[in-house]
Amino acid sequence: MKPLRLTSADNSTMKIFRQVISLFFAVSLITVSSIPVFAGTELIKAASIAMNGSAKYPDGFSNFDYVNPDAPKGGSVRLNSIGTYDSFNSFIAKGVSADGLGMIYETLTTGSSDEAFTEYGLIADEIEYPEDRTWVIYHLNPKAKFHDGEPIKVEDVIFTFNVLLEKGAPFYKSYYGDIVEVKDLGDRRVKFQFREGTTNRELVLITGQLPVLPKHYWEGKDFSKSTLEPPLGSGAYRILDFKAGKYITYERVKNYWAADHPVNKGSNNFDTVRYDYYRDSTVALEAFKAGEYDFREENNSKMWASMYSGKNFEEELTVRAEIPHELPRGMQGFAFNLRRPIFKDRKVREAIGYAFDFEWSNKNLFYGQYRRTDSFFENSELASSGLPSPEELAILEPLRKDLPEEVFSKKFRPSLTDGSGNIRSQRRVASKLLKEAGWEIKDGKRVNSAGEVLKFEILLISPAFERIVLPFKKNLELMGIEASVRVVDTSQYVNRIRSFDFDMFVMVIGQSLSPGNEQDNYWSCKAGKTGGTRNFMGICNPAIDKLIRLVIEAPDREKLITSTRALDRALLWGHYVIPHWHINYYRLAYWNKFSRPEITPKYGLGFFTWWVDAEKQKTMLEKKQNLN
Repeated sequence: MKPLRLTSADNSTMKIFRQVISLFFAVSLITVSSIPVFAGTELIKAASIAMNGSAKYPDGFSNFDYVNPDAPKGGSVRLNSIGTYDSFNSFIAKGVSADGLGMIYETLTTGSSDEAFTEYGLIADEIEYPEDRTWVIYHLNPKAKFHDGEPIKVEDVIFTFNVLLEKGAPFYKSYYGDIVEVKDLGDRRVKFQFREGTTNRELVLITGQLPVLPKHYWEGKDFSKSTLEPPLGSGAYRILDFKAGKYITYERVKNYWAADHPVNKGSNNFDTVRYDYYRDSTVALEAFKAGEYDFREENNSKMWASMYSGKNFEEELTVRAEIPHELPRGMQGFAFNLRRPIFKDRKVREAIGYAFDFEWSNKNLFYGQYRRTDSFFENSELASSGLPSPEELAILEPLRKDLPEEVFSKKFRPSLTDGSGNIRSQRRVASKLLKEAGWEIKDGKRVNSAGEVLKFEILLISPAFERIVLPFKKNLELMGIEASVRVVDTSQYVNRIRSFDFDMFVMVIGQSLSPGNEQDNYWSCKAGKTGGTRNFMGICNPAIDKLIRLVIEAPDREKLITSTRALDRALLWGHYVIPHWHINYYRLAYWNKFSRPEITPKYGLGFFTWWVDAEKQKTMLEKKQNLN
C-alpha cells in the first residue's frame, strides 16, 4: 500500500490526503516458534512478519542498515509546504490537514525502507497468527505510552479501529473491509478476526499499520470534525507551535518511549521540525535561496535545470544532489472523470490522449529529464511490458468479454511523436476515433448528433502547471475540442476532487512494491460510487474488480506479480488516464548543515535519519556571514 499524492507541478508537489498508513508491504517472519493448533495448521509467534519469504533483520537486531546508530540528536530543520492547512485531523475526509502529522502517532508495527514489505513490532512487541492467516493477535509492549504518560491499552486499539471505520475517511472501510472483529483477549493482547473464507494474505500486515489513537483523549470530542486542537499521540514528535495555514512546528519528545527501539535507532534526530507554507513553488524556491528554510525536494524540471546555481552553491553553502532510488513511480497523468457523459466512450478518451505531445514537452519544457510513463506500476517488476505472458493470459482470458481486445493482442504504448511539435499523424488517428464515437467536425468544432460541442475543463492547483497544459490545450483545439483551464486554491481543489466535481485533473496514484487492499480503493466499482475514495476516475468494470481480488488474494510473490501485471494492462487499455512522465531519482537541495548515513535505503530517502552536523553548520554560518 502507498500514500496518494496529487500533483501541482511537473512531478508532484501537493499532498492531499494524509492518511496515517505505512507506505509498504510484504510478509514473512523472523525467529519463529511454531505451536500446533489443530490438524494442518500451526501457530506462529514472531517479532516481525513479511509478505513473502523472510524478514531481512533477525529477531533482536540493533538497528536498520541505512541509519547511523550513533547519529547525534539536536538542532532544528525547517521544511516547506505549498498551499495551506486548516486541520490537525488527518483521518477524515474534511479540511486540509497539516504536513508532518504522521510524526505524532505510532503504529502497532512499522516497516523498513530496504525491503518490499516487512513489518516489525513497535507498539506490539509480538505478533501471533496461524499459518493460514485467518486472524492475528498483537501483544502490546508494556513500555508503550502516549505523550501524557498514559499506557497504550488494548481498548485504545479497539477504539481506533472502530472510530476510523465509523467516522474516518471512506478509505478505511474498504481497506479494513475483511476484518470482522477486533477483540480484547486480556493480558495486553488484541485479536483481529478476518472474514471467513478470505484469502487476503496481507491482512496480517496491514492491521499492524493501524495508528493507535488515545481513547481517553477523544472521548467527548467529535472525531468527524476538523480541529486545530493539537492532538495527543505516542510518536517521536508532538506539536510545539503553529499558526494555522502559515506554519507548524514539532518538537522531539524528550521521554519518547520508543527512542531506543531498534526500528527507531539512528532516526528522529532533529530537536524541532518546522513546516513553513508558501503560496506556490516559485515563492518557496526564492525563500529557500534566501535561507528561510533548510531542505527541499525539487519537482519542477525547469527550476532544477536553471535556478539552482549562484554564489551559495559555488561556495558550498548550499548543496545540489541527485540521489537514485528504486521506488515504484505509480501513475501521474491527466485523469478523466468517467462520470461525465463525454468521457464514457473509451474511443473519446484514447483520442484525447493523442493531443498530449510528451516528446515535445520533454525537449522544450523539461530539459530532457523525464521518461514517459507506460504503467500504473512504473519502475518496478510489477509493471506490464510487451505482450501478455502465458501466465497473464491464463488470468485474463476468463475476463475477455469485459476487456478491450488490445489487452490480449497489443503492447501498450502512449502516443509517440518526433518532438517537433507537428502531430498531424496523431491528429488523423484521433479524428478517426472521434468519428467512430459519433463526434464530427462542424464549423471547426467537434459536435455530436445532438449538436453538443466536445468540451471540458482541466482543473489545476498550481499556476506552474499551466505551461504544460497550454500546449496540450492548443493541440486539442486543432482537433476541434474545447478545453478550458481553471486554477483554484487549495481548499477548493481538495473539496472538488473529494466530491468528484471535475472533468479532468492532474492525478498521481502512488504504488508500493506489494499492492494489496488499497487497489480496491483505487479502481473498484464500489469505490467509484463512494465520495472521498481514490477512484477519482469513476472506473467500474467487472473484470477490473476481479483482477483487484486476484492481486489482494495472491498466495505468493510470483502470483502477485502476474496478477498485478494483468491488472496493469486492463487499466492501461481502458484509457482512464493520459500518462505523464517520471524520474527514478530525488532532486534535492539543502543548506550545508546536514550529514547523512553512508547507505541510502532503496525504497525511500530516509531524511529523518539525517542529522544536524555542528561543524558543518558552524562553517556554513561563517561563510554565509562573510558573503553578506
